[in-house]
Amino acid sequence: MSASRQSGAALAPAERAVKLIGSDLTERSLRQYLDGLSRVDAVGLEQRASALGTRSIKTTSKAAALDVIIRLIDLTTLEGADTPGKVRSLVAKAITPDATDAETPRVAAVCVYGDMVPFAVDALGAAHGDPDDGDISVAAVATAFPSGRASLDVKLADTAEAVAAGADEIDMVIDRGAFLAGNYGLVFDQIVAVKEACRRDDGSYASLKVILETGELTTYDNVRRASWLSILAGGDFIKTSTGKVSPAATLPVTLLMLEVVRDWHRLTGERIGVKPAGGIRSSKDAIKYLVTVAETVGEDWLQPHLFRFGASSLLNDVLLQRQKLRTGRYSGPDYVTVD
Repeated sequence: MSASRQSGAALAPAERAVKLIGSDLTERSLRQYLDGLSRVDAVGLEQRASALGTRSIKTTSKAAALDVIIRLIDLTTLEGADTPGKVRSLVAKAITPDATDAETPRVAAVCVYGDMVPFAVDALGAAHGDPDDGDISVAAVATAFPSGRASLDVKLADTAEAVAAGADEIDMVIDRGAFLAGNYGLVFDQIVAVKEACRRDDGSYASLKVILETGELTTYDNVRRASWLSILAGGDFIKTSTGKVSPAATLPVTLLMLEVVRDWHRLTGERIGVKPAGGIRSSKDAIKYLVTVAETVGEDWLQPHLFRFGASSLLNDVLLQRQKLRTGRYSGPDYVTVD
């Protein structure tokens, strides 16, 4: 679909959008819906996020919170220098985060480039499965991550190849240029097409996380519109960032996205996940996000199929904090592996 498409042009028939907007699903009707969303009170949003970020928790609650954080982490390596050996090391850490403490939970998933998926699946072996049951999923970034600058055919092939290799989850990036140019229909249709490319041979689907790259969307109103658009098009998660653009995840933006999934749940009864990614490195910061989730959508969202942290170094700090609570002291710098 070109940027010059007519406003009355039909969009891909995404089930959610048809149910909410109606069978007359066009560029015009989508724009009217998104432009009709209430504007974001930026001052109020930032004040709420700041207040939630100052909440303190008791030591006993902190111990439980640290374990929850681990269960919600997508342990990530997304570098041009990634090798099969590095991915195997990442998987080993995901399975056994702390060799000195058998009670340490496993992370939710490992997140890698699509060509690394076979190595992650092989290394996980019996540990590969449903993160809600304590297993570990394989997530693959796709659709010309992180820029999204590729033809739709390339994006779909990227997605389908990762799914065929065993990826349980696909983290796609939207075309931010098209979105910022106001071409919502193009972005919508691409998400619908990528969702279909997540279909496995048995008819089931890999979970689709839609990355908004909120640092490039410039306004809270754009973040709200992009969140609603992504859900309408079939996204199972909305994700803040690739981690390659600054700013990445922030508490106000994550709060706003949580408010969107809360409103979607109230409207439809369906639960959508949220994944802040990039820049969350300390347990202290991660706990702020847990509080924000609990206060905005409820503690039911603190499960791997509804909330994730996209992170590479966060796990190290959580392990250090767990060790401090368990023994009363911090270990040396070699207690955790260097990512």
